[in-house]
Amino acid sequence: MRRQRAGVEEIERALGAGEPLRLLLVRRDAGAAVRALAERARALGAVVRAATANDLRRMSRCDPPADALALVGPDPSAAPDAVLAGDGAVWLLAGVAYPGNAGYAIRTAEVSGAAGIFLDAAFDGAARRQALRAAMHAERFFPVHWMPGATVLDAARAAGRCAVAVEDVGTHAPWEVDLRGRALFVIGGEERGIPPAVLARCDRVLRVPMAGFVPSYNLQAAMAAVAAERLRQLGAPLGERLADDRD
Repeated sequence: MRRQRAGVEEIERALGAGEPLRLLLVRRDAGAAVRALAERARALGAVVRAATANDLRRMSRCDPPADALALVGPDPSAAPDAVLAGDGAVWLLAGVAYPGNAGYAIRTAEVSGAAGIFLDAAFDGAARRQALRAAMHAERFFPVHWMPGATVLDAARAAGRCAVAVEDVGTHAPWEVDLRGRALFVIGGEERGIPPAVLARCDRVLRVPMAGFVPSYNLQAAMAAVAAERLRQLGAPLGERLADDRD
C-alpha cells in the first residue's frame, strides 16, 4: 500500500523505522533541513525530485503544505509481471482514444490506491506525454504500462487474477459484487467501449447505473464509481466528517 509521509520530522521517522521510501519530492527553494533530508534519502536509494510550491500544495494532505513529501510503499517502476503478481486492484484501459481521458483515468487509478494501470492505446510519444501531464504525472507514484490488452489478460490469468469488466452490457451494479479481491478491472474506450475480444475473456461484467438522456458516462467517471465502491467495501477511512455530522 502506498502512503504519504509529509514534512521533515515525519519523513525522518519513516526512514528511522526502515519504511521503504521510494520517492522524495522537495520544494525547490527549501532550506537546509530539507536539503539534508534529500541527501539522506538519496543515499538510501530513494529518487529525489524537486517540485514547485504549487505541486506540493496540491498533493499535501496537511495544512499548511509540507516542503517535502515522501512516497512509501511498492516500487513505482515495478515490471508488469510484478504488478500483476502482487496484491491490490489493477486496471486495464482497452482502446482509449483521447490522451486527456487516459490521463484522468491514470490519476483516478492512483488516487484510489490501485497497484498499477495498463493502457492499450494507439498513442505516439507526444500523446503519451500529454496523457501523463493530464494525470499530474502520477506515473511517479505507481506503475503505468503501455501494453496490448490481450497480453495483459494473459499475464493476469497467469497471476491468478480474475478480469472484471465495466461496460453498459453488465448485469450487476458495482455494489452487488465483492470487489475486494485481486481483480484486473477492464474499462473501454470512449466510442466503442471494451473491444469484443477482450470483453469475451472477462469473468464478470459490471454496469454503473445511468438515468439520463446521454447513454454513457465518460470513462473515468464510470471508473471512479467502481474504484470508490471498492474502497467502501474495503472500509477505507473517509477522514474528517462534515460539520453537520459531528456530535
